[in-house]
Amino acid sequence: MSLTEQAIEHIRQLIKEGTLSPGARLPPEQELAVELGLSRNLLREAVRSLVTTRVLEVRRGDGTFVTSLKPELLLEGVGLAVEMMRGDDLLEIMEVRRLFEPVATGLAATRITAGQLAVVERHLEAMRAAQDDVEALNHHDDAFHRAVFEATGNRSLFALLGGIASRTLRARVWRGLVEDNAAGRTVAEHTSIYQALVHRDAPLAQAAALMHVSTTETWLRENLGRSFTEPEARERTEGTDAGGTAAAH
Repeated sequence: MSLTEQAIEHIRQLIKEGTLSPGARLPPEQELAVELGLSRNLLREAVRSLVTTRVLEVRRGDGTFVTSLKPELLLEGVGLAVEMMRGDDLLEIMEVRRLFEPVATGLAATRITAGQLAVVERHLEAMRAAQDDVEALNHHDDAFHRAVFEATGNRSLFALLGGIASRTLRARVWRGLVEDNAAGRTVAEHTSIYQALVHRDAPLAQAAALMHVSTTETWLRENLGRSFTEPEARERTEGTDAGGTAAAH
């Protein structure tokens, strides 16, 4: 481990042990540097790294504090990491989705409230109305799944899947651009998920979600190489980004 990594681990250990609890203010820089046996420059590097990962936050004029350490905060970086993935790495993320999302959807079927179900329905209706608008369709597609994940009541699962699922919207955009009736099939798959949620049928909800994710994964496996290597495909994607269509991820 480099000296900076050791400094990061020292601070993490203080948090794990409870010496620094969520919301606690770190000791003054000079004092903490002496306590950890580090130079102030190394300590600053360590703090910057932990700020990036949302473990610490700097409040100007007030000091450096431990964040709330809530799952949705700490797992925020998952989506950013997935955003950078390409090719086979993106396919691995789709496999992760296939493993977790159906189970989460089944769990949501047993816990979803009437209010949460109404939110899911609202996004489904918006998807039906937006079948000729890829950007709007993808936006409500993402919101539909987020509402389902939130209904699990599991903040860690919500944060993890929210990051993974939303970052695959670029693939959905491609599918909408090049595959006939993709919008219609997407709406039909989401309708099946919604109906299972309405009936509080966990196995059916899990099966419907598995079918939905598997359909997307299969399409991605068949088209990923072409989509990311052909010049005209790349140009089309860049043009879409410029026009805002792919920005919904």
